[in-house]
Amino acid sequence: MKELLLDDVVIRWISVSSMNNNVYLVTERASGKQLLVDAADDFSAIVELIDAAGTDGPDPRLVGIATTHQHWDHVRALAEAAKNYPVPTYAGVDDAQGISREASVRISNELAHGDVISLGDVTIEAIHLRGHTPGSIAYVIRDSSGQNVILSGDSLFPGGVGNTGSSPQRFTSLLDDVIERIFDRFGDDTLVYPGHGDATTLGAERGSLDEWRARGW
Repeated sequence: MKELLLDDVVIRWISVSSMNNNVYLVTERASGKQLLVDAADDFSAIVELIDAAGTDGPDPRLVGIATTHQHWDHVRALAEAAKNYPVPTYAGVDDAQGISREASVRISNELAHGDVISLGDVTIEAIHLRGHTPGSIAYVIRDSSGQNVILSGDSLFPGGVGNTGSSPQRFTSLLDDVIERIFDRFGDDTLVYPGHGDATTLGAERGSLDEWRARGW
């Protein structure tokens, strides 16, 4: 288990399954309100993650479960999580039906680009990134320290954007969105936590954007 302590939030995460899916828990320090992002697999490990955050706020309690996109490997524990924690669920409007098919969970709050999830006084913005899936959402957490954190799902990784199925149209769509909606808006110190593997910063990736477009993936 790893953690990031900021002024307003604590972010904890674990890796589950043979695909090294990252499961994130965001806790607002002032209230203890928590948002789980990507109940990917191994519900017992997710419970341990939530329990480990018991001192991250005065009254720790899960108030929402968010999903970055509809692919099966990101929703394998969603049904069990939603059953045991009957809280609002969030996902992109264009992936909501796909998530329902994969996980048999109805998304109660379908997100469009620019929508926000309020975690106490902390605002988490939904950034719609089209290409990996039609409704992929990155979640942007703004901390009063000035540090921004992006939970990017499978849309942005160290070294490139997510898989777009060898489709030039999907790749162009995703890269354009990543540039316009993330790189053009946020500074180099912005932390990026993807759906698999290690974190990066926008500054570490910004100089490679032209290379990514030229190679086509």
